[in-house]
Amino acid sequence: MMHDTTILKIENTHTRRAGDRLAIEEPLDIQVGYATCDGRQTNTVSITMRSPGHDFELAAGFLFTEGVITSCADIDTIRHCGRAPEGSTAQNTVRVDLRGAVTFDPKSLERHFYTTSSCGICGKTSMEAVRTRLPWSLKEPRNGSSRINRDTLFALPETMRSQQAGFAETGGVHGAGLFTADGAATYIREDVGRHNAVDKVIGAALMENRLPLDDHVLLLSGRAGFELVQKAAMAGIPIVAAVGAPTNLAVRFAQETNMTLIGFLRDRRCNIYSGEARVE
Repeated sequence: MMHDTTILKIENTHTRRAGDRLAIEEPLDIQVGYATCDGRQTNTVSITMRSPGHDFELAAGFLFTEGVITSCADIDTIRHCGRAPEGSTAQNTVRVDLRGAVTFDPKSLERHFYTTSSCGICGKTSMEAVRTRLPWSLKEPRNGSSRINRDTLFALPETMRSQQAGFAETGGVHGAGLFTADGAATYIREDVGRHNAVDKVIGAALMENRLPLDDHVLLLSGRAGFELVQKAAMAGIPIVAAVGAPTNLAVRFAQETNMTLIGFLRDRRCNIYSGEARVE
């Protein structure tokens, strides 16, 4: 979704009015309905600024990567609630009702957010908290994990860019792409929030019962921060590649969880920070 506007464009000494397209950014209220001893209750668990579209995938991916659900089977229903705000075509509340047997403690999410670089949690504590929640065998070395040919790897950014309609129109959204080891795109999603783009990709796979994604590669259009790499680990993705740079905590986490982490993937070049054996 995009918004048309008029701008004043300056090019050297020339000034003119021109049309421009902006990425749309609106809040999404993610609510969870769950069983309690007193009946059912609903809590807001996150309000995130996102690009409208693929909202169910975003909500499901967020709940999975935060450890609230372990599979699509934990979800009873997922739906939009309320009306679209004036001037918008998007409904900005998603309610995810969990099945009766699924337990949920709202307090469990109070310190499970790693979505800003100023969250105030030290790296050691962050990594220990995430490692205790990894559902699959990234905790241990895995034989037979996905490998990728370097020519296939080099081609991924252009493949993703060719399918990023939002970025082509606005230049204002991040991209996340899930690929098979032979370079075929499984899902490509865009969002104004880099974390949301990853949650949408993982949520799409979750809702089609594809997890764990141990034969896939995740490509990020920007930098590879710790919080994005941990989301990939939760989904069982062994290889994460980024067009930009990784952070030191992302590299440490990848090394300690047996992930392959690649940065600066562009112009047929890259740096491998962890797990080089998976790149052939």
